[in-house]
Amino acid sequence: WENELQLAEHVALSDFFRKTYGRTNASNAKPFEGGRSWAGARPEVRAIGYDAHGIAAHIGILRRFIKVGEVDLLVAELGLYGVRPDLEGLGISFSMRFVYPVVQQLGVPFAFGTVRHALRNHVERFCRGGLATMLSGIPVRSTHPEVYPDLPPTRLEDVLVLVTPIGRTMSERPSGTLIDR
Repeated sequence: WENELQLAEHVALSDFFRKTYGRTNASNAKPFEGGRSWAGARPEVRAIGYDAHGIAAHIGILRRFIKVGEVDLLVAELGLYGVRPDLEGLGISFSMRFVYPVVQQLGVPFAFGTVRHALRNHVERFCRGGLATMLSGIPVRSTHPEVYPDLPPTRLEDVLVLVTPIGRTMSERPSGTLIDR
């Protein structure tokens, strides 16, 4: 649980995210400066994998309502996913399956997450195991984490959407042409 983390753990996670996300673009590391271990909303629950070298992998979970088309839907949003670079390609994402029972305890019908198209191959491997379904072509609108005077308060993203059935089946998932986060 988020409130069980100590200051040293937030600092270690901050360092992990700066190194992990900063590899793709230096601006991706900025939210994690100063010991901050979250990007937008703080996770409710975190799964943190450790090895002898420290944090090996992380995923954050937050219950929230999203709107799929015209339907308000409670989901467990999965985010802040990362694997330490030296462990990429070793199948550590499959070990994240242990998160499934934790998400079940949250009493949500679905888990939901988004990833960049550049991660399609990684996500497809994960979905082949049957844990999630990948959807494309559904824009996701969300509020910027910071206010910028020269930008609108929301952004519309073309991302891959991952949906995992938790308390309902995939056939019960609402459909829509837009997801509001």
